[in-house]
Order: sequence, then C-alpha cells, then structure tokens
Amino acid sequence: MYLRNIAMKSIFVLAALLCLNVGAMAEETGPDQLIKNITTEVLDIVRKDKDIRAGSHKKAIDLIETKVLPHFDFSHMTRLALARDWRQATPAQQAALIEEFRLLLVRTYSKALTEYKNQTVDFKPFKMQAGETDVKVRTQIEQSGTKAIGLDYYLDKQAAGWKVYDIEVAGISLITNYRESFSNEIRQGGIDGLIKTLQAKNKSGETVAAKKAS
Repeated sequence: MYLRNIAMKSIFVLAALLCLNVGAMAEETGPDQLIKNITTEVLDIVRKDKDIRAGSHKKAIDLIETKVLPHFDFSHMTRLALARDWRQATPAQQAALIEEFRLLLVRTYSKALTEYKNQTVDFKPFKMQAGETDVKVRTQIEQSGTKAIGLDYYLDKQAAGWKVYDIEVAGISLITNYRESFSNEIRQGGIDGLIKTLQAKNKSGETVAAKKAS
C-alpha cells in the first residue's frame, strides 16, 4: 500500500516525462539513450512552464496526449493487466477497456506532472544484445529529503519504434499492480463491471480537475 500510494503517485511524473516524442531521433536512438535525451529536454520544458507548475491539468493533459501517448502501447498494457481475463472480453469490450485504461493513466500522469518538484534522474548502466527487441531500461529518481526510488521501463521494439508496455516503481510493476485490482473487479461484476468502474474513476477525475481549474 505504501508503494502504491507514495511511489506510484510521486513518480508517475517521471514516467510521463521520459517518453516524449522527438521525431526522427526516436527512430535512430536506442531505448536507453532515447530516455536519457528526452529526460533532459522535457524536464527543462516543465521547469519553465508556469501553467503546469501552477497546477494546470488541462495543459498537462494536452502535453501528454500529444507527446507521451505515441510511445505507450496501451493495447499491450491492457492485455497484460487483464491476463487470462482478456480472452473473456468481446472485441467491443476490449476496445472499451483499452480506452478507459488509457484515460486512467493519462489522468494519473497529468496529476503527477503538475506535482513535479525538481526531482533528478540517475541513469543506470544499460546493455542490449544485438537484435534484442524487448529490453529493460533502469533509472533512479533522486528526491531531496527522501530515499531514492528505482524507476524502470520495459520496452519492446515495433515497426513504429520502441514502445513502453510496463513501468516498474521500486520493484513493483504497474501492470501487476493493476492486474490484481482488475481481477477483483471482474470477479465481482464481470468485464462490464470493470469497464463501468474505470469509467466512473475517469469521470470523477474529470470532475475534480474541472473544479480545480475553475
């Protein structure tokens, strides 16, 4: 519970920041260097953006929608999070699950983005075998006054480039973390019950963000 409430909340900002699009560079650069290059550029943008630093969820969401999402494979992430339950879902239910899961993560990232407090990133040594298409990029988040937190990225190489399909915070997988809660929801209300729960959470998140913006 501590890792879920503290690490997941405080560190998602770096998860979002490390995956922004830089066009051709994303195609030419390995996954570790890609993350390193983007981190430097994007942290600088966020530090200078007074609206985001002041808590503008709309601007944070716009940034995530246009820059972050192209580097996440939400279909893969949703399939992993549902595990065997994925096969129970109809194509329409699968599409709804992917969209609601995407919205849930966007809301989480945008909130974390507005809470950025000048954390720094330490990049760990990275080795990749020739032809390898599934890798783990290890980093560590340094925060003043608190213990450093490990933040690792799992990426696979696709035709469109490297895509993030899981994030590990202090040894806890994002996918595994959601898999447990998703499984519980499905046992209680089936696939449609999970969809309704995600829709309710996303709607609640929109309401809270709108109140803060007003």
